Amino acid sequence: MSNFIVSRLRSFRHAFHGWWYVICTQQNAWIHAVVSIAVILLALWLNLPLRDWAVLILTIALVWSAEFFNTAIEAVVDLASPVRHPLAKVGKDVGAAAVLIAALASVLVGIAILGPPLVERFRDWLM
Repeated sequence: MSNFIVSRLRSFRHAFHGWWYVICTQQNAWIHAVVSIAVILLALWLNLPLRDWAVLILTIALVWSAEFFNTAIEAVVDLASPVRHPLAKVGKDVGAAAVLIAALASVLVGIAILGPPLVERFRDWLM
């Protein structure tokens, strides 16, 4: 049992090292962090229902996961192909496209979930 616990703790440590690597090396991760925090604070301020929170959390996780996968792809491609190669470019470009798709989808989800209560809140202030 103790081997299992130690193994799980090591797994978490590796995961947090990976997370820290992304934060320290990927400029877009800072954008994701700022937007994630802003969305969470806005959702708290709007007092969103639990179902909306679930969708927002999954959407934020999707964008972060895409960024992490993209970073992993870039690292593996750089290791496998230290010189420029057309297929290495394809791998990196497709990984970047995945992050873009996740980010664009998250904007649409954010508008759909945060937009109506935000409009309502500002309407109350203006009238």
